[in-house]
Amino acid sequence: MFVPAARKISSGLYQLHDQEIHIKRRHLPHWTLSGATYFVTFRLRSRALSVQEQKVALGHIKRGNGRYYHLIAVVVMPDHVHLLLTPNSEYDLSRITKGVKGVTARQINRLRHTEGQVWQHESYDRIVRDENELIEKLNYMLNNPVKEGLTEDPWEYHGWYCSDDPR
Repeated sequence: MFVPAARKISSGLYQLHDQEIHIKRRHLPHWTLSGATYFVTFRLRSRALSVQEQKVALGHIKRGNGRYYHLIAVVVMPDHVHLLLTPNSEYDLSRITKGVKGVTARQINRLRHTEGQVWQHESYDRIVRDENELIEKLNYMLNNPVKEGLTEDPWEYHGWYCSDDPR
């Protein structure tokens, strides 16, 4: 979805044609636009994920595909996660990220026999503006494990998933 200039209506609310863009801010701005595709990144609070923990997080994220969002791609790294997704109309991005981070934190804590926060509170999200940006984000995600020296073949990386349905 392309996001041209929008007209400000009030604090945190903008008009783009017949749709409203909501902008919330904690430390980072979070834009919400119905039907948009998002590039999302969230990081671990401290300790790196093991391969088993990365697979658990990946499995949970993949299980949400179709029910909560259309998952285009995900890469789970030892210290962060990148997602490309389009939320289903009845779920907003903040609810999705809260659910993913909450459930995966419980699953990871169970594996570690620990309690407490696994992920940093805030996540970074960006509305993908066009097909070129989508391809750029996909390439970045695909090559992230290679750049970090975790694999030579990104398609075989245990924390990578890319949908066959480009929608």
